[in-house]
Amino acid sequence: MAPNDSAGTDGGTRGTAAGRRKAARYIVPVAVAGVAAATIGLVPALANSGDPDLPKISAQELIEKIAASDTEQLSGTVKISTDFGIPSLGGLAESFAPGGAGGKGGSSADPQERMTELASGTHTLRVAADGPDKQRLSILDNASEYSLIHNGDQVWAYDSKSDQAYHATEDRVGKDAGKKSGHPVPEGVPTTPQALAEQVLKAAGPTTSVTVDGTAQVAGRDAYKLVVKPKQSGSTIGSVTVAVDAENGVPLKFTLLASSGGKAVVDAGFTRVDFSKPDASSFTFTPPKGTEVTEADDAKAQHKADKSLDGLIPGAEELGAGGQDAKDTKVIGEGWNAIAEITTPGGTGLPSKESGDVPAEAQQFLDALGDKVTGKFGSGTVFKTRLVNALMTDDGKVYVGAVTKDALVRAANNAS
Repeated sequence: MAPNDSAGTDGGTRGTAAGRRKAARYIVPVAVAGVAAATIGLVPALANSGDPDLPKISAQELIEKIAASDTEQLSGTVKISTDFGIPSLGGLAESFAPGGAGGKGGSSADPQERMTELASGTHTLRVAADGPDKQRLSILDNASEYSLIHNGDQVWAYDSKSDQAYHATEDRVGKDAGKKSGHPVPEGVPTTPQALAEQVLKAAGPTTSVTVDGTAQVAGRDAYKLVVKPKQSGSTIGSVTVAVDAENGVPLKFTLLASSGGKAVVDAGFTRVDFSKPDASSFTFTPPKGTEVTEADDAKAQHKADKSLDGLIPGAEELGAGGQDAKDTKVIGEGWNAIAEITTPGGTGLPSKESGDVPAEAQQFLDALGDKVTGKFGSGTVFKTRLVNALMTDDGKVYVGAVTKDALVRAANNAS
C-alpha cells in the first residue's frame, strides 16, 4: 500500500489479527484496563530534526508491521510510570494487603496482590522471554525484588523481601482465569509497551484517528511514532503514542496523555532491550531454603474467604462485568465515550450520615473523595481520576467510563 493511500479500518486490519496474536505471544500475559481505539488515518511519517531519518510509512503499514512481528525472544529493562490521580490511602491500603494489619495473612508473593502495584507510581521492571512458554518479569526495588517466572506448565512468584513464594501449574491458573491458555496471573495490569499497544489497537473502530507523527530513538533503537487520538469530545483520554521499532515492529514505548493535560497517565518504555535469546537460567527457579511457599489452590481458598472490604460500598462486589448481575449492566454510547450503566443490587446508593449508616467523620471522608452533583436523574456523587470517572446516584445507579464528569451527568439525565 502506498504511503498516502487510504483504506477502511475493517479491510486494513481484518487480515492482520492472526499476526497480531503471534506478535503478542512473547509478552508476559499480565494485563488490566482496556482502551477502545480505532479508525486508521493514513498520514506519512516525517522525521523530526535530530530524530532518525527513516523511510516514510503510513499508519496502516506501521500497524501491519506490528501485527506481522514474529519476535519471541527478548530481554531488557522497562520503566513504567502511572499517575491516575487516585488519592493515596496510606496505611489503610497497606493494612488490607497480604500479611498487613487488616489482612488475613496471605502470601506477599501472590500475583493477585503484587501486580496491582504497577497501577500507581514509578517502577523498574526486568523482563525476559523465549517463546510462548518461557517468560520472566521482575519488579525491582531498592533492596528487594519480586519475580514472576513462567516455564512450561510451572509458574513461580517470589518476593525476596519477605522470603515468600507462590507456586501454580499452568492448568490450575488457566482454570482459575477461565481460559484454556492458562495465564500466570489474571489479566489486568499491562507490563510492557507491547501489551499496552495491543489493547489500544485490537478494538479499531470509527471513533479514532491513528497517524504516524515522526520518529524517535528508544533504548538505542530507531522507531516510528504511532499516535492515536479520539475524534469524539468528552473523553478523558487526550492521545496515545506508541514508539514502534523500525526494524522488527515491536512497540518500544507507550505514552497515554489525559485530555486535561499534565504529565502522562501511563508512560512505559524500554530503557534497555536485547532481541537475542535469553539465557535459559532466566526461567528456572528453586525456592531458597526456608522460603514459605503458598500453593495456588490454598491462595484461591484464602481469597474466597477474605471479605474484609465487603459492604463498604453496597453492591460493589457485584459490579464486575463478569459477575452474576452483569445482566443489570448496559453500555451507553460507543468508542472512547462509552459509559457503563450499572444497577446495584437492591437499588441503594452510598451510605450517608442522614440515613444513619455512617458516622459524621466517615461521611467527611466519602465527601472528600467525590463531587456532589444533581440533575434530572436526581442527585449523586462523582468519583474522579485522571482517566476513569464514576457517578453513583443516590438511587443506586452507577455510570462509569473514561469520560468527563459532565458526560456522566448527561448520560444519567438521558437515562432518566
